[in-house]
Amino acid sequence: MPDSVYSFEAQTIGGQTVPLSQYRGQVLLIVNTASACGFTPQFAGLEKLHATYGPRGLAVLGFPCNQFGAQDPGSNEQIAGFCQLNYGVSFPMMAKIDVNGANAHPLYRWLTAEAPGLLGSKAIKWNFTKFLVGRDGQVIKRYAPQDAPEKLAGDIEKALAG
Repeated sequence: MPDSVYSFEAQTIGGQTVPLSQYRGQVLLIVNTASACGFTPQFAGLEKLHATYGPRGLAVLGFPCNQFGAQDPGSNEQIAGFCQLNYGVSFPMMAKIDVNGANAHPLYRWLTAEAPGLLGSKAIKWNFTKFLVGRDGQVIKRYAPQDAPEKLAGDIEKALAG
């Protein structure tokens, strides 16, 4: 099993491979997103966290996923356009992935093993599950979809200070 988030790569929504080691020393907020979900307005809160804490070392990373109610069926280009047009998203959006099952992205297999959900469940239950990762590349906490981004501010402050 990899020892930190820096062991992984991801594809940007534009198709470039990015080693997550490029975020070494930053605090990461990793979120599986969807464009047509009841929680989709959280993009605005995630963008606000990015704007507020980005200069201090927070990187928000969005991973679109169509595994929950088929709520993100579009292409990567359509998703990128939606996020920019409707929410002014400027934080990095990655290519669409699976977060559960046989085709789950290796990053999500690791995140869910490091921070299981309620009752030890490893599965992601819905869109906008969030993982806070410290500057050392280790998972600090997992947040439920209904946890609004602004409620994470205290934990992000602590992670940035640590």
